[in-house]
Amino acid sequence: MLEATKEGDMISVRNSHTRFTVPLALLALASLAFLGGDGRAAPAAPPVNTAEPAITGRPEQGRTLTSSTGSWSGTQPLTFAYQWVRCGADGGRPDGGDCTIISGATGRRYQLVRADVDFRMRVRVTATNAQGTQTVASNPSAAVLGPPVNTSLPTVRGALVSGSVVTADPGSWSGRESISFSYRWLRCNTQGGDCLSIGGATGRTYRLTSADVNHRMRFNVTGRNAVGSVTVLSAESPIVTEPLPAGAIRLPSGEISIPAASVPRDQRLIVSQVVFSPNPVTSRSQLITVRVRVKDTRGFVVREALVFVRSTPRVTSGGDRQIATTDGWVTYQLAPNANFRVRSGYNVQFFVKAYRAGDPALAGIAGYRLVQVRTASR
Repeated sequence: MLEATKEGDMISVRNSHTRFTVPLALLALASLAFLGGDGRAAPAAPPVNTAEPAITGRPEQGRTLTSSTGSWSGTQPLTFAYQWVRCGADGGRPDGGDCTIISGATGRRYQLVRADVDFRMRVRVTATNAQGTQTVASNPSAAVLGPPVNTSLPTVRGALVSGSVVTADPGSWSGRESISFSYRWLRCNTQGGDCLSIGGATGRTYRLTSADVNHRMRFNVTGRNAVGSVTVLSAESPIVTEPLPAGAIRLPSGEISIPAASVPRDQRLIVSQVVFSPNPVTSRSQLITVRVRVKDTRGFVVREALVFVRSTPRVTSGGDRQIATTDGWVTYQLAPNANFRVRSGYNVQFFVKAYRAGDPALAGIAGYRLVQVRTASR
């Protein structure tokens, strides 16, 4: 039998074998575990969530997410159950009730699978005690990432000129990190099709060669991560050209002007345009303006070429040698003589020559052209 006696601020408890002393304050605190603040027994309470569960982990296929229980009040003990759900882009209703239940996903941890990719994940936690249950849902995760997905088209960067180095820009990608890339360069036709793989060209950079001239370049890029791989074809490049000759300048028209000295021996000068004014010629007393333009067989405008114009037979004066200007043009003022025939349906023929100073008279890169101007009687 226990006997208790008060000894100052202590309570002494003893029986026939044992005696121990308990402070009054500690005894009062112990009683509060079973009594309310007003001294009455605390009522039993069902679970009430005070802080929602949270998901930790990276939302990527193959990785594991972990759920906390959140914070709860209610009569102890509390037990917890979990149900992982798969939600749409909006994350679902606040309680996750409209999200898809994932069969068998009832633990605190869940490993993401291919079917979760592009969905947002949540976990519904149910707390239970003797007085009842309550279910709450975590906030949704970000959308689950899976195999690599290209989100902006890869492109070829750099000057598309033989001898230059171009770089493969893989574009933008999403998917589980980290993503690595491999490349295969392709040589395509002028429309960007009929592409052929270039042997050994498997780096991110590629040096253009003469074989690439007049072709468009593309590349295949393969993105790989821990869960898959995807290959994407790049956009087509501009057409590859030869390097610009020495002294090349770009005209406001977009054309390239080069000095005559930069035209190689295997190319020729071309009298590309001859313009007469007036046309038709209606009077011997009126000067004839003749404008001549020089290019080469590659299409470059040629400056510093020598040009002369002569009527055949010689029925005009003027047309002596002049030097082509930066834009490739030469302008003459020719005066008809007494033998210049002016009548309707008649044409006067002119011989035009463009050549380079220092070249042999009948060789080199010279270009020739016969042209005519109409005449008409008034």
